[in-house]
Amino acid sequence: MRRTLALVASACTAVVLAGATAYAMTGDGTEAQPAGIARLGQAAAAPPAAAAAEQGKESDTAAGGLPVAPPAGVGAAIDAVGRQKVGALESVGALLDYRSAGTTTETFRYPGAEYVKVHFDELAMLPGDYVTVSDPEGTEVHRVDSDPLDVVGGLLGSRAEAADGAGRWAMSVTGDTAVVTLHRAVPDPLGLQEAAGLGVRVDKVARGFTGQEQAAEDASELRTARSLSENGREESVCGSNEARDAVCYKSADPVAYKKSKAVARLLINGTELCTGWRLGTTNRMLTNNHCMVTSSDAYDTEVWFDYQCAKCGGDAVFKATKVWGDKVLSTDRDLDYTLFSVENFAQVQKYGYLTIEPTRPVKGSEVYIPQHPGGNPGMIAMGSDKDGGGICAVNDPAYDGYGTDSDVSYYCDTAGGSSGSPVISRKTDRVIALHHFGGCPNSGVRIDLVYNRIKKLL
Repeated sequence: MRRTLALVASACTAVVLAGATAYAMTGDGTEAQPAGIARLGQAAAAPPAAAAAEQGKESDTAAGGLPVAPPAGVGAAIDAVGRQKVGALESVGALLDYRSAGTTTETFRYPGAEYVKVHFDELAMLPGDYVTVSDPEGTEVHRVDSDPLDVVGGLLGSRAEAADGAGRWAMSVTGDTAVVTLHRAVPDPLGLQEAAGLGVRVDKVARGFTGQEQAAEDASELRTARSLSENGREESVCGSNEARDAVCYKSADPVAYKKSKAVARLLINGTELCTGWRLGTTNRMLTNNHCMVTSSDAYDTEVWFDYQCAKCGGDAVFKATKVWGDKVLSTDRDLDYTLFSVENFAQVQKYGYLTIEPTRPVKGSEVYIPQHPGGNPGMIAMGSDKDGGGICAVNDPAYDGYGTDSDVSYYCDTAGGSSGSPVISRKTDRVIALHHFGGCPNSGVRIDLVYNRIKKLL
């Protein structure tokens, strides 16, 4: 076989390693310490009885000798129904005005939340003034400048209340607390700016679910999915969940690990998740149509690169490099794809890109899927207790998706939030499908069909 792989069960949770500046700490972290070795394509040798008994205290073992991940609490609900919900909206009415000298600050805290994301319905500030949204320590800071229309409306005394959907989202802050600060270039001791109607207002906050809330949401989605019996695609984890932290492959399979860097977590409208990935050397990203349809969707989507665990099976994750989605360039419901671009492309170029395999895959071809299941830090699904060789492979290269023979099926483990992930050939390390359905087998749209629609845009 082409590579040798060492695997350990994942235990990574979102304990963020703070960087010295806003956006990211981008180091790869600590080298994985493998717990066992398996030959790709064949079962690992069984451990001695005493060793197996000792190992059993820590984790179970799946077919093929690969360790089983502990229950992760990620959504096992159907991927194709829609985006994975991971947060809630909270209505607030916080006004940062010009009454006091210097800066004005509001703090939004939701204990246990994975992230906090504020929405402004008014951003009426004078030139030179600006707002920052940060974590309490100031290790992640995002700047928001004034909206010229709000400034003019405020000065004329004619600013209207924001309509539903109007206003502007700020970039999320990782953790359960966001600090919003109004920075003023010129003091206003006479209160003239306040009298002119200038100020900043936060009307709502999106905050991540707590662990208990997410578990309840996952259970609800799973019940809903199981009631959708038309196609039976209610399960995405096939057998034991063998998806692992991406960093577990850093030494065991460095090519797969490198490819995973080009895969991003998508936070959509503040409360929903999918996965997307860089395609080619230019500013192009792919995800599912059921994740993103219009440029308006893209504008309200955060694209998180390098949101990965620092150590295989560890607790810490690196702070993601976050950029906004920009424009939808092509989309199709039947092939369930959306091609889009991002803002600040230069910030994410260093994470590399994926390429397409334009020929149709064949049955038995080994594959792996870098993904963000349930919005978790990056993981790779490669092992499979449903495939004879212990590595997931193409089960049917002519599987029915939204259309006849439109998909490729496989038993790689996925979950809600994995929608839009690349299915990559282990032979060529090129993308053969765009994951979008659960069901065991799970399936992705044939990338050769998608390529024919988008090749002129690449």
